[in-house]
Amino acid sequence: MKMRQEAYDVVVCGGGLAGVCAAVAAARQGAGVCIIQDRPVLGGNSSSEIRVTPHGAAQFHAYARETGIISELLIEERALNHEPILENGWTNSVWDMVLYNLAVSTPNLTLHLNSTVTEVHKDAERHISSVTVRVAGAETQIAIEGRVFIDCTGDGVVADLAGCEWRWGSEGREEFSEPHAPLAASGDTMGSSIHFKAKDMGRPVPFAAPDWAVRHEDPAFFYDQGRHFYDLAAGYWWIEIGIPWNTIYDNEHIRHELTRHALGIWDWIKNRDPLLKEKAANYALDWIGQVPGKRESRRVLGRYFMTEHDPAGRTVFPDEIAYGGWFIDLHSTGGLLAPTAEPSSAEGYAETSEYAIKSYCGPYGIPLRILMSKDVDNLLLAGRNVSVSHAALGTVRVMATTALLGQAAGTAAAVALRRGREACSLDFADIREVQQILLREGCFLPNCRNEDPGDVARSARARAGSSARVHGVGPESRDYTGGFGGTRLPDKEPLTHRRGQWIAVGTEEIRSLAVCLSNESGTEQTVEASLVPVDSIWDYECGAKQPLARQQLAVPPGRMQWVAWEAGLTAADGLRSGGYVRLELAANPQVEWHKGGTVIPGHTSAYEMGPSKMRRYGDGGTLSFRIDPPQACYEPSNVLTGIARPYDYTNIWRSDPAGPLPQRLELEWETEECIGTVELAFPGQLFREYHRYPPFYRDPQCPRDYSIDAWTGGGWTTVASVKGNYQTRRRHPLSEAVKTDKLRVTVHATNGDPSACIAEIRCYRS
Repeated sequence: MKMRQEAYDVVVCGGGLAGVCAAVAAARQGAGVCIIQDRPVLGGNSSSEIRVTPHGAAQFHAYARETGIISELLIEERALNHEPILENGWTNSVWDMVLYNLAVSTPNLTLHLNSTVTEVHKDAERHISSVTVRVAGAETQIAIEGRVFIDCTGDGVVADLAGCEWRWGSEGREEFSEPHAPLAASGDTMGSSIHFKAKDMGRPVPFAAPDWAVRHEDPAFFYDQGRHFYDLAAGYWWIEIGIPWNTIYDNEHIRHELTRHALGIWDWIKNRDPLLKEKAANYALDWIGQVPGKRESRRVLGRYFMTEHDPAGRTVFPDEIAYGGWFIDLHSTGGLLAPTAEPSSAEGYAETSEYAIKSYCGPYGIPLRILMSKDVDNLLLAGRNVSVSHAALGTVRVMATTALLGQAAGTAAAVALRRGREACSLDFADIREVQQILLREGCFLPNCRNEDPGDVARSARARAGSSARVHGVGPESRDYTGGFGGTRLPDKEPLTHRRGQWIAVGTEEIRSLAVCLSNESGTEQTVEASLVPVDSIWDYECGAKQPLARQQLAVPPGRMQWVAWEAGLTAADGLRSGGYVRLELAANPQVEWHKGGTVIPGHTSAYEMGPSKMRRYGDGGTLSFRIDPPQACYEPSNVLTGIARPYDYTNIWRSDPAGPLPQRLELEWETEECIGTVELAFPGQLFREYHRYPPFYRDPQCPRDYSIDAWTGGGWTTVASVKGNYQTRRRHPLSEAVKTDKLRVTVHATNGDPSACIAEIRCYRS
């Protein structure tokens, strides 16, 4: 056995998305970092070995897609990959190589693959000094010393070996009064899954399952118990098994049982299912996973224990470092061995049931303290092993969310080292620095905005050659978004529930509104309309606020007619420029409110799913409306709001789409500034979840070709120029710092949008 020693500032154990983002974040902050991964590829459950595609908040909330390092990775994957991403089973090695490329290209980062942590060594009761790592297939053992350790192993391996306290299973209802908690506590956990992928061969292909595969004979097992065949070409999350086996110690037994079931399910599809066997006749099994994807095992106790009440109530934490927005998704323990699949699936994904209402949550903030071990001072946590209850894990565990936790942990580790503190003992000033670094690195925090004292752009004035105005959108509007537009809804979508359309207010007046409605009842119908103030596009409270205005709309019989409302609202009525109002129509099943033919950026919609609570309508696209006067809600000052996405306002500059490119946005200071770095955030890939974007995708809103110029010596000097861009965040360290009182960004071409768009500009002296 070969032995060697290594030493780093930060040692990240586990190479899933949380681990990758933790390691890259710490390395970018100047720390010397090592990442230890026990598989030959990075990505954990998202890798080509397991193929669980990353989910996140945008599955349920418009403009909620996670940004930061995870966004860089997913944008790159879609730009390079020739295959679609639909659901589990579709991941290929392009994704593996995107992750690998980032890891090996990041300065200060050392990568150890096929390496397993076998021992943890402490030099004090509350302090880890090193870990022992065994490299598979190399007869090598490495003693790796570190100053900060981050456990991203999923199973909490490092925390367990270090003697940390952890929880397993489900808390009982009486402990925290969580609505999703079972009446009695138990050791039950959510199970693990494996996936498969099939290929259409263009001709009939037989399949014979081995004798040891499970043989299914009863259609009720699938169709009456919530196990839906939503895609013939890929595997299903519900091929899942946990109890009676332990998801750690019985992992190999679970793998074999899952393989038996997966082959048996494919046998059912191919040979016995009365609905599918003809459709599946030409399909051949192309790939089947042999590494179980885990949902739950150890949850390590931290400095705060997050329960279901926090995401459900959107608790505001002073140490917020990430956000989530998946629903409280607790799979039936036992999986395939349970009486039904996960409750939402068993209900047919009903969106207005009692279960759906109590499970829908977010977006909500997540505190740094759940990443801080309570027992070891230099051990941080990231991934599904963080300090949460079983019920809270139902929403925190999805991979896009855990990637944010990883970036936060890596950033916190670097700040702790820089400030000479233990990683689990950061004070408010330290945490504020972590928050501002995360924002600068592209992350979004619902309750924080850019207050970076080093960003001199915050003291500038912004102006542009033109700015778009919102007139509204109709069903006939042309969709120029190249995939950004909304998904098709049913041809007839009656107002069975109260529905709301968010409208950004860019003037202090709304004289009139109109909505496109159909009424095929044969008699005149009445619909109550109201304008309600809202705090953000995720303010789903319904009926809690006094409307700014209310009107009964008379809807005569007919199709697609514009029904007007003379609202006559001004600032004197409480109308606030620089925020949102929600145009609501009360339920009337005899009336349809038609969806727009395209999405107006920053203008989303929702419907009342239950008493006083809304949820996203469809994919959150724009419902048809007209507004007078047109709203000036894409002004150049939006690039300096401190928030780089639609949230409390549109927060983006858009040029007038009727004007030709190039278009320019300029910053001007009262006195000269010395600028060494310019950082830009562009709109794009926020509205919908990663799964919704096609192969080789480049978001139309994102500038493709642009340049940055500084005013020097009475003329403009180009200090940076880019062609072929598709990433939404770009940093430009200038070859030489410039003294200037004016800086401009010129968008010469986009990836398809007729408007030039910028979400944020930052400028630093170095």
